[in-house]
Amino acid sequence: MNNFTKKVLITGGAGFIGSHLVRRFLNNYPDYLIVNLDKLTYAGNLSNLTDVENLPNYVFEKVDIVDAEAVKVVFKKHQITDVIHLAAESHVDRSIEGPMDFVMTNVVGTVNLLQAAKDNWGKEENHVFHHVSTDEVYGSLGDEGLFTEETSYDPRSPYSASKASSDHFVMAFYHTYGLPIKMSNCSNNYGSHHFPEKLIPLMIDNIRNSKPLPVYGKGDNIRDWLWVEDHASAIDRIFHLGRVGESYNVGGLNEWTNIELVLFLCKMLDRKLDREEGESERLITYVVDRAGHDKRYAIDASKLEQELGWTPSITFEVGLEKTVDWYLNNSEWVNRITSGDYKEYYQKMYSNRKV
Repeated sequence: MNNFTKKVLITGGAGFIGSHLVRRFLNNYPDYLIVNLDKLTYAGNLSNLTDVENLPNYVFEKVDIVDAEAVKVVFKKHQITDVIHLAAESHVDRSIEGPMDFVMTNVVGTVNLLQAAKDNWGKEENHVFHHVSTDEVYGSLGDEGLFTEETSYDPRSPYSASKASSDHFVMAFYHTYGLPIKMSNCSNNYGSHHFPEKLIPLMIDNIRNSKPLPVYGKGDNIRDWLWVEDHASAIDRIFHLGRVGESYNVGGLNEWTNIELVLFLCKMLDRKLDREEGESERLITYVVDRAGHDKRYAIDASKLEQELGWTPSITFEVGLEKTVDWYLNNSEWVNRITSGDYKEYYQKMYSNRKV
């Protein structure tokens, strides 16, 4: 263990974004010990990392960050020098139905990690606590404008409120205790290994199986989409080169309405599945809009570009093509992880929402 130059704790490393980040760090930094800490909820899946799980610089710890004592043990056991914190309850619909899980994981869990880092690192230099957050903390945009790092927080859902609270605690530990924090707020991610409760993987899976495609309201809500591997590269850049005490916005630099995105996926999958054009579009079902549904998110990532030289590597269309191909070629992965209560949950969620 003492041969490693860094011992980096990545929380939520078995999840969607986390698994891409763990893989990137394992492959790019063999002199780092990567400790993947994950509770393995429905959205955490170690099969996301089977290609790297036997690398000599990889360790997995099944721990709930709400358990402060267990977090302390991991810090001591592995002599953690740095943290990249992604572990979170992240689905807005679930936060509306049960906000307390989001308070415990996203707020209490984050404070437990901050406290462990503060207690173990003291005033030593060369540590980083990188907190990964969301653009949803900023609330909703009008037809124009972009979220910047100076945008005031205005969360509209229990999920975004819990993430906003965690962001404030992170900055408080920097200002109060001098903890060497860095923070990033990202737009909507997409790509492989995404649990199919989120829009893009849900639509791909439902189109593949000729199931209804539930679209909230009129489908005119706008999102900025970020390829998950580009997000991992941005985290890498911020972790290594970003300024301590600073926040960086990470965006894909493109905006789509939900209905435009669904229609694009329908056309792409009709082509890939050798279906008649328009066949999948007929599966679209408009459902009652979700409570507190933000109208538009859009990220200004110019600070990240100007200071650290990061820009997205691919267009949304190319990223979607890669994403769709992955899901079509890995249908067993999707079927396996959705074999639990997920199908019952979503059948119940949408059954009474048709408009």
